[in-house]
Amino acid sequence: MDNIEGSSLRRRPSRATAVGHFFGVLAAILLLTWLLHFRGGLDLDSDNKDKVFNVHPFLMYAGFVFLAGEAIMAYKTFPMEKKVRKFIHMLLHLVAIVLGIVGINAAFKFHNEVGIPNMFSLHSWLGMGTFCLFCLQWLYSFVTFFFPGAEVSTRGRMLPWHKVGGRTLLYMAVCTAESGLMEKATVMNLRHGTESRLMNFTGLAILFFGIAVDFTISVRVSTI
Repeated sequence: MDNIEGSSLRRRPSRATAVGHFFGVLAAILLLTWLLHFRGGLDLDSDNKDKVFNVHPFLMYAGFVFLAGEAIMAYKTFPMEKKVRKFIHMLLHLVAIVLGIVGINAAFKFHNEVGIPNMFSLHSWLGMGTFCLFCLQWLYSFVTFFFPGAEVSTRGRMLPWHKVGGRTLLYMAVCTAESGLMEKATVMNLRHGTESRLMNFTGLAILFFGIAVDFTISVRVSTI
């Protein structure tokens, strides 16, 4: 089972991994630039309702896209023992869930304070579905692969489904982020200009990060 969960699935850091890190950080920088420079900043307790909402996109990206992707790459590429990699993998996903709870709360708080209905858009449906499935995936994986741990045969059967589920959830998170940017641009009636281009480049960086993460764990590439 060690071979099933560990060395046979392990990749050393590759060019694709470096590209993934680059686009993940780039997307975070572009997102923060947009929120701080064009949208007024982030503050969950502010009287400025826009600042309250701005907490939502940043924390959701940080948790369910960036940290989730980094957790996947960490388990595959970190030059550490399997138990350490597994712990880091689980911990980063747990932090993502915590950030997600705060980020979703920010969105609901904003909607309630300005009188906008909750859960009315495709973006909100995708986001809530991703969050709920992400939590279920984490809980089941924690019990099956971490503590107390299922039988070896059970872990062997569930591992392929765990991998597919993780990659599916990452792409669901990417789709949710893209639809969120599109929804916000539509609400603000942004059709051209610096802010619109910045949001477009942010969306591209998020997409390329997801692709790089998937490429890192799917293809054997030359190492750096």
